Amino acid sequence: MIRADAALMGADPAQPAERSAKAKQLPPASRTDSTGEHLAYVALGANLADPLAQVRAAGRALADVPECRLLRLSSLYRSAPVGNRSIRGQADFINAVAALHTRLTPSQLLDALFAIERLFGRRREYHHAPRTLDLDLLLYDDQTVDSQRLRVPHPRMHLRAFVIAPLLEIAPQALIPGRGSAAAWLPAVSMQGIARLAD
Repeated sequence: MIRADAALMGADPAQPAERSAKAKQLPPASRTDSTGEHLAYVALGANLADPLAQVRAAGRALADVPECRLLRLSSLYRSAPVGNRSIRGQADFINAVAALHTRLTPSQLLDALFAIERLFGRRREYHHAPRTLDLDLLLYDDQTVDSQRLRVPHPRMHLRAFVIAPLLEIAPQALIPGRGSAAAWLPAVSMQGIARLAD
């Protein structure tokens, strides 16, 4: 296990430090560009049914969503479950973050994410149940959404190393509306168990 801040510095011996320097880095979320596209970030996670394969396949599925273009998929990260007792006893998760350009509204994008989850056999038997795939809309431009079915920015993203580490890998200048720089939250998650996996 390595600390979340060390993971971003390339401290995992299986992952050279220069890898992140070679990665295409994306800008902070911004308003709609001249083509009418929005910049969205999506978290991917799984801890059932070969989670490595599930997350890789989910990245490909995101690339096929109509009105969306997959810009970048982070490295995969292994993380210990975070949350209450029911989730802490589960198997480790495989996580990643994807950046998309989309013409979908936040609600439409959420529907598309739910559809992918269903294709991957996601069942919501109880809160924090183990999952074949979990897709969370983290950021949508610099917008704030607060409705019964969707909150953006994701309300706990700043407290999760498995979100902050892969997000900063592909967007080191990312901003979380209402909370400032994503990088500023590294100290808050630095003791959570997370390791970047070799490609």
